[in-house]
Amino acid sequence: MPRATSKRKAPSSTSASVTASDVGSTRPGKKGKKEVDKIGSLFDVYANKTLDMIDPEGIVSLCSHLGVDHTDVRILILAWKMKAEKQGYFSREEWRRGLKDLNADTIAKLKKALPGLEKELISTPKFEDFYAFAFQYCLTEDRQKSVDIETICELLNLVLGPKYCSQVDLLIKYLKVQSEYRALNADQWRHFYRFCKEISFPDLEDYDSDQAWPVIIDNFVEWMKDNKHS
Repeated sequence: MPRATSKRKAPSSTSASVTASDVGSTRPGKKGKKEVDKIGSLFDVYANKTLDMIDPEGIVSLCSHLGVDHTDVRILILAWKMKAEKQGYFSREEWRRGLKDLNADTIAKLKKALPGLEKELISTPKFEDFYAFAFQYCLTEDRQKSVDIETICELLNLVLGPKYCSQVDLLIKYLKVQSEYRALNADQWRHFYRFCKEISFPDLEDYDSDQAWPVIIDNFVEWMKDNKHS
């Protein structure tokens, strides 16, 4: 996930230093609540006790036990499954929501569920929901409406790159050389996906600038033509 971690030292109240062999141990629970209790106990392994949230340091520890990098797209998909609201943080409620949906109450089960996360996005409606979530997840400040170009490029590569490699490679190249935009909004982000999905590439034969495309897409198409990419 872009910018999902912090350089600060982990607070002494964070329990994310527990080793991977410890995460399978859980407190006994009453019948009917066992799964929820185990999920809650697993949350406590990684949570900052002061915040009662899994913070960036806890996510790094979680990723280490899962055997993935914190920038892996599956961690972003996991955040989507949890409906996480704040980048780099998982609340107890979000954690329970996501892990119950994945039927995972141990680190081993969560690790086993990871490969299926990307397969779930084969469904177009789910991918579109995930794509919209990815942008919103990068809005880290109050009343923030746009995301800086550097983060947009990282996000495009992470989210759209696997599906539309050629389009994303050139789009990122264009975004890095253009100087008109320093940040992009949700509507522009949404149209990047629409462009990749609807327009033949690289010939751009069915692109019509008279349709409702944002100016940045028109500019990208002109840039492609000027640089003979089409």
